Amino acid sequence: MSHLTIKTPEQTEGHHKQMFDQIKGAFGVVPNMFKVIGNSPAALESMWGSFGALGKGKINAKLGEQIAVLVADINRCEYCLAAHTVLGQKAGATAAEMSSAQAGQSSDPRTQAALKFASKLVTERANVSKADVQAVKDAGFSDAEIAELLAHVALNIFTNYTNVAFDVPLDFPKIKLR
Repeated sequence: MSHLTIKTPEQTEGHHKQMFDQIKGAFGVVPNMFKVIGNSPAALESMWGSFGALGKGKINAKLGEQIAVLVADINRCEYCLAAHTVLGQKAGATAAEMSSAQAGQSSDPRTQAALKFASKLVTERANVSKADVQAVKDAGFSDAEIAELLAHVALNIFTNYTNVAFDVPLDFPKIKLR
């Protein structure tokens, strides 16, 4: 059971309720993660706004979800691993591609470079070198896309920490951590 209240949309009003309505429109339901972080309208707006902003970015949904499962596995977040595995498949990734991404692997060189960079951002706490950034550029990523790779990692750390710290109950099919 979650360490914080699982707030329902019916317990909110105004802008707070509007955000829950937007989330329900996107997912068909309001996932538990949003209900828990939704104890704070400001925290919910920060998280939901970040998803919206990155959804308009240059990094496509499939790669974003592949990054998400990698970061979730590194941070031991069962909730995000489960959710993003489902979302990745909805974004066009195969089950095998999502499993490989969870392990930091891809047969696509561009995706592999992004996953390697994302892994280093997490494991080295953003202490990447000029050569690390150049490797992603050499794989075909623009400066804007590299900035978005970091933003995807940061958002996933936020969601991972939410779920792990507050023991948010799964509402997606469980996937085994590596």
